Amino acid sequence: MTEAGGPAVTPDPADPTSGSVAGGAGGSTDELIGLLEHWLPEQRWFAGRGRERGPIRVVSRTPVAKVRGDAEVELVLLEIDISVGGTPTVQRYQLWLGWHPWLPQILDHARIGSAGNWTAYDALHDSEVSALLLQHLAAGAVVGDLRFEPEPGTVIDTTAPGLPIGAEQSNTSIVYGQSSILKMFRRLEPGPNPDAEVHRALHAIGGKHVATPLGTLTGIVDGVDTTLGVLMTFFAGSAEGWAMATTSVRDLMAEGDLRADEVGGDFAAESLRLGKAVAEVHADLATAFGTAELTDAERAHLAAGMAESAKATALLVPEVEAALEPVLETFARFAADPTPLTVQRIHGDLHLGQTLRVLVGGWAILDFEGEPAKPLAYRRALYSPLKDIAGMLRSFDYAAHHSLVGRAPDGQHQYRATEWARRNRAAFCEGYASVAGSDPRDHPAVLAAFELDKAVYEVAYEYGHRPAWVPIPLQAINRLITSNGGRS
Repeated sequence: MTEAGGPAVTPDPADPTSGSVAGGAGGSTDELIGLLEHWLPEQRWFAGRGRERGPIRVVSRTPVAKVRGDAEVELVLLEIDISVGGTPTVQRYQLWLGWHPWLPQILDHARIGSAGNWTAYDALHDSEVSALLLQHLAAGAVVGDLRFEPEPGTVIDTTAPGLPIGAEQSNTSIVYGQSSILKMFRRLEPGPNPDAEVHRALHAIGGKHVATPLGTLTGIVDGVDTTLGVLMTFFAGSAEGWAMATTSVRDLMAEGDLRADEVGGDFAAESLRLGKAVAEVHADLATAFGTAELTDAERAHLAAGMAESAKATALLVPEVEAALEPVLETFARFAADPTPLTVQRIHGDLHLGQTLRVLVGGWAILDFEGEPAKPLAYRRALYSPLKDIAGMLRSFDYAAHHSLVGRAPDGQHQYRATEWARRNRAAFCEGYASVAGSDPRDHPAVLAAFELDKAVYEVAYEYGHRPAWVPIPLQAINRLITSNGGRS
C-alpha cells in the first residue's frame, strides 16, 4: 500500500519531437505512422472505421519509462481528420506505445508491427506498464506534461497486479486485483472528462451508487489540460446488469409454459431496485451540479435535432423512411408539450451494461463520460433525466429480444420477449417513481420522444455495424409511433 500524496517523480524525457523515443529506441515518426495506418482501423475503440479519413498525424511523443530491460514506453498523441456526414472533424487519440528489440510471446497479442530492429506494441497490455501507471498515480509523479494526481487522503494498493479488460468498445480499463480499476480514455476531447468530474462530485456529497475516485492522469491536448485516465475503486464480486438481464431472458425462453413472473430467474425485483438506484443518482447529480428549466427555444432546438437525425436515418433505411411522418409527429408533440421540463447533469449513456449489482448498496452506476462520440460540451450539458430513463428502457428491450436475432420468426418466443421487456420496464419505472416522487410514464410525450430518438440512433448504428440486429430498434419505432407514447 502507498498513501497518495507522496513525492513527485519526474523522469527526464527526451525531446518528444525528435522522431523516436529516448536513446534512439523505436521507429521514426514516419515509420510509426506507417504501422498505425494498418493497425489503428482494426481497433474496437477507433471511431473512424468505415468512414473517409485523412492521414494520421502524430502530435507528440512523450517518453515515459524503460520496462522489461530493453523496452521503451512512450505516450503518443494522434490526430485524424474524419468525415462525419460529409463534415470533416478532428478525432484525437492516445496510444501508450512500447518498443522492444524482441517482443515476448506473452505480448504477441498486443503487437502493432516492426520498424527496423524494434517491434511496437500496445503497452497498456503490458503488466509492467500497468504496474508503473499505478505506482505513478500513488506517488503523484510528473512526466513531461503528464501529471499523475492521487485524490487527497486516498490509499492506493500498488501491489495488486493489473489485468486489462478485453470487452470495452471505446476505452481500455485495467483491473488491479480486487482494489481498483484504471480507465484510460482512448479517444480524447480537450478538457476535463465528465467521468472523473462526476465521480468526484458525487463522492463529495456521499453518493452511494458510484465508485470512489482514487486518482486521475492528465496531460495537455490542443493546449488544454485534459483527462487521460481515471482510477476508481473496483466493485469486486459484482455482476453486470446486462449479463443478469440476459440470463433471466434465457431462463424464460427455456421454459415451455411459464410466464415471466413464474420463472426462477425473474429479473423484475432487480429492475425495481435498479430504478430506485438511478433515481437516487439523479437526485445526487441535481444536488451536486444544480438544475434549470428547459426554455421553449431549447425544447424546440432539441426536437429539431431529433427530427434531423430521423431524416438522415430515413435516407439509409427504407423502414424508417416509411415511418418518418409519425416519427416526426412524435417529436413535434414533444416540442409543443407545455409541461415544464427540469434539466440537470445526467449519466448521458445509460444502459444495463453501465450497471453493476454489487454486494453492498444494491446497484452501482458506471461510466459517466456520456457518449464518447459526442463533443465534450454536449456531454457536460444539462438534460432531462427522462433521457437517461429512455436509454434504460431501450436496454431492457434489447436484453429481451437479442436472443431472437438471426432466428426464424417464432410467435411464442417473440411474445415471451415482449412480455419480459414490458414487465421489467414497468418495474424499473415503478422503482424510479418510488424515490423520485413521480412516474416517468406520467410524461408520455417527452419519454416517447427520447426513446424514439434513441431507437432511431440504434437503427443507424445497427445498419452500419450489425444489420441482423436492425429489427430490434425497428420494432420499438413501430411500437412507439403506434402507442403515441403510452405505457407499453
